[in-house]
Amino acid sequence: MKKLLITGASGFLGWYLCQLAQAKWNVFGTYHSHTVDIPDTTQLKLDLTDFDRLKDTLITLKPDAVIHAAAMSQPNQCQENPDRSYLINVIASWNLAGLCADLHIPFVFTSSELVFDGKNPPYQESDPVCPINLYGEQKVAAETGILDRHSDAVICRMPLMFGVVPHAQSFIQPFIERIRTGQVLNLFTDEIRTPVSGTSAAKGILLALEKAKGLIHLGGYDRLSRHEMGLMLVEVLQIANANLNPCKQADVPMPAPRAKDVSMDSSLAFSLGYQPARMREELERMRDRL
Repeated sequence: MKKLLITGASGFLGWYLCQLAQAKWNVFGTYHSHTVDIPDTTQLKLDLTDFDRLKDTLITLKPDAVIHAAAMSQPNQCQENPDRSYLINVIASWNLAGLCADLHIPFVFTSSELVFDGKNPPYQESDPVCPINLYGEQKVAAETGILDRHSDAVICRMPLMFGVVPHAQSFIQPFIERIRTGQVLNLFTDEIRTPVSGTSAAKGILLALEKAKGLIHLGGYDRLSRHEMGLMLVEVLQIANANLNPCKQADVPMPAPRAKDVSMDSSLAFSLGYQPARMREELERMRDRL
């Protein structure tokens, strides 16, 4: 089987990618500080900001493709740690793309819906980028530099993702914990996303590796506010007396500004065979594990 190198294997999305890619690939996953148990995946400890180690790894392993899923992905963390996040999210991504171009290795980068400002949704691939926080700015810089260095690269703009991973949380786990312990859960009515499960996201990325080039959006079919997602969780999990507080973004100060509606138009991906499951359907499937 051909070799696929997935960076960030110990993260939420990386875990799903490693699981699903095994059907067609001999999977190698990188991690930085902590390894996780992923059967049938060869794990490699690698600091992606170490250019020489990165280069040596690619030359030695000779992967047939690379999916770059590693990132400092929390907008608030990026806003508070600009230098460190720039090294990881931008410089390491440029270096990896350039090395893959030199070695003629197909390259997929996982970007974000937060490259947009939320004022003109739903967003297509051709729409101009306009980030309003540092994380979004870093993703834009990474995208531009990657395509300059590797003209055949695939840039997958990812939406809000959810799922159940043994070692990592998605946004729904803190929701559920607060609801079940009777705490007030503040949920924005004015923040709209097109969420997908980790399974659907990984399937979309693997499809893009085979069929896409350049920019592609991998959002879901549903356009939902955070509040609507919370109501859906309560219904699916049948939690009585949940204390959901509908509020506005302006009511909850955060280090990183938030775009209001970054829902994506993923028609291109749909035309290639991308079929993400609806959020309610996925929540019902994973109900016993939540």
